Amino acid sequence: MAHKKAGGSTALGRDSQSKRLGIKLFGGRLAKVGNVIVRQRGTKWHPGKNVKRGSDDTLYAMVSGTVKFTNKKVRGFDGGLHARKFVNVVPAESK
Repeated sequence: MAHKKAGGSTALGRDSQSKRLGIKLFGGRLAKVGNVIVRQRGTKWHPGKNVKRGSDDTLYAMVSGTVKFTNKKVRGFDGGLHARKFVNVVPAESK
């Protein structure tokens, strides 16, 4: 009789689901109040004008307007300058 006696278990099949992180609204796009702009772990992108950071580091718009990404050097706790990426929302013209 041909059969396998001790096959053992496989090491595959235990990968976690992707979390769909990244930029959701790119620069120049219109954002409404509360729209998610960036989903991230940690602060790869920092909140700028009219943008708030949620408890899971998600950045979202506080006003309706256009999304704008900027780079700025910020002085850190060690006294040195560090380049950081900021996300801003430029408010739409009110009529």
